[in-house]
Amino acid sequence: MKKLFALLIALVMAGSAATAFAEAKIAVNGTGEVRVSADTAVISLGVSARDKDVLIAQQQVNETIAAIRAALIDRGVKEENINTDFINIYPLYDYSSDQEQLFAYNANSTLAIKVTDMESVGALIDVCFAAGANTLNGISFSASDTGDAKAEAMKKAVADAKKKADILAEASGLKVTGIEMITEGGVYSYQNNVGNVYTSAAKGMDDFVEEAADGGTVVQSAKLIVSASVSITFTVE
Repeated sequence: MKKLFALLIALVMAGSAATAFAEAKIAVNGTGEVRVSADTAVISLGVSARDKDVLIAQQQVNETIAAIRAALIDRGVKEENINTDFINIYPLYDYSSDQEQLFAYNANSTLAIKVTDMESVGALIDVCFAAGANTLNGISFSASDTGDAKAEAMKKAVADAKKKADILAEASGLKVTGIEMITEGGVYSYQNNVGNVYTSAAKGMDDFVEEAADGGTVVQSAKLIVSASVSITFTVE
């Protein structure tokens, strides 16, 4: 009787071990990236003026902004692509004496200029400064269509997760047999400003150096990185 009982216990334990082994899983994260050329730029620049009379400071800014708009339209930029981005007027005080003294007002106005001809970005900035702009806040780049890039990034993320699972399984003496669950971690894009160089079809690096030496604004052509991530639970045996 004792032998039979011991045999039953051994069979139960063996069955439990087999079940646990059959249900072994590996959970990993995967990422994928695809680079896309930007086809749209938004230039943020404007005018800052200072005067003791707040109305004079504001008038100076308004007149210069109007001149910048006119210069851009003259260069072929559509009026709907030139928008007011930011307006600000604030007082300036002198704290050198015992009491604060208001000595001037600073007026600012910033335009957001949408450009789809990527090779003209630098030249348009020069046009704006020639018309009176004196502040440049930056340039943001985007791509109008990233659908294919997002799909490719997701595929790469899944392949990355599968590769990791295979490595872990092999190191553990196991083999991946299937997928139990996939969770999408998200897909997003961001600017990559490393290693981008402004060129056109007829320009090489020597021309790039010459153009920079001429004093014109040189804008690097941007590459956007479309990134995707996934979490996958693999079954192994």
